[in-house]
Amino acid sequence: MTRRGAEPGVLITGAGAVASTGAATGEIYQALCAGRSGLAPLRGFDPSRFRATHAYEIDDRPGPGVDEPMRATRWLLDAVAAALRDAGLDEDLGDTPVLVGTTLRELRSVELSWRDRTAVDPRRLHFGAALRQRFGAVDTHTVANACAASLYTLALGVELLAAGRADTVVVAGTDTITESTYGMLDRCYPEAPDRVRPFDRNRRGMLQGEGAAAVVLRRETAGHAGQVLARLRGVAVNCDAYHPSAPDAKSIALVIREAHRRAGVSPAEIDLVMLHGTGTPLNDEAEAEAIRDVFGSHAGSPLMTAIKSMLGHTAGASGLHSLLTAVHALRAGQVPPTLGITDPIDEIADFRLVRDTAVGAGDALRVAQVDSFGFGGLNAVAVLEKVA
Repeated sequence: MTRRGAEPGVLITGAGAVASTGAATGEIYQALCAGRSGLAPLRGFDPSRFRATHAYEIDDRPGPGVDEPMRATRWLLDAVAAALRDAGLDEDLGDTPVLVGTTLRELRSVELSWRDRTAVDPRRLHFGAALRQRFGAVDTHTVANACAASLYTLALGVELLAAGRADTVVVAGTDTITESTYGMLDRCYPEAPDRVRPFDRNRRGMLQGEGAAAVVLRRETAGHAGQVLARLRGVAVNCDAYHPSAPDAKSIALVIREAHRRAGVSPAEIDLVMLHGTGTPLNDEAEAEAIRDVFGSHAGSPLMTAIKSMLGHTAGASGLHSLLTAVHALRAGQVPPTLGITDPIDEIADFRLVRDTAVGAGDALRVAQVDSFGFGGLNAVAVLEKVA
């Protein structure tokens, strides 16, 4: 495979994750391949206040209708610890950079503090405090870049490695569902969503999910002796500020092209596309239009899937959740399905979208593209390569 202008090699050497369908990357991937969804009735707050009554929550609260603070931080620590173990590293991070992408940070903890007078130490609301206490991390940064946040942090991690600022970087994302955000989204759509239905004519909008994910990145060097899960060929980001919430297909096409350029690949070399696929009317159409623009006659070649149909929209963690699914798919040769598509939109008529059941592709999967887009025109795309 050619590497036209590809960025310096970056290896993914460890991974950890938690979501509504599992507490480990392999467990989540197996659930996705089996078509098991995390959708359930709302657990954390009173559903009678909203039209929508379901979400993709992690079932770790003390009981129904009982919530507790600092859950996003807890998941972040669990995901980072798992990624370090997977990479064969100890938990003493010191000055190793830790980059965290998020949409809402610990907003739910603030809600509980204000409404229920739940005790929350304001100094703990910044993820850096917990990362320092648990891992001794002194170089931590939080990027609050909406739903593209964790792939933005991935891009920053690649830049740190390329600039020689670090040999190892930990990149993570985390988010929990907040009552205020759930209520805001509940009022955005003409009909309340009952589930996430990407690229279906009957889609009603986004439903939130919860979780965290983390990866360990290392600069590729000759004779690297440790585990390698995948090679990160390139990451591209842009921000068009086109509209507060509506996506711009032209800007999405630009960031896909830039990701391909940085990775040194052509559209014909992409075997798998992890779609952003939120199940919202504008996003699904814009993403499909951008893919058609970039891929041209090859738009029907790669396999495609949208895992938000089973995990919900995990916001700041969603990009890394898709990336880790791509890592597993490249290694196992199996692509999880997209659920809920009964009447696909015209824009994806000739796409090889995996529906209903997982598809085995074996060694045909070599290169994957991961899409992640957010409010305000925040767009990010990563390209991964299987390592033999």
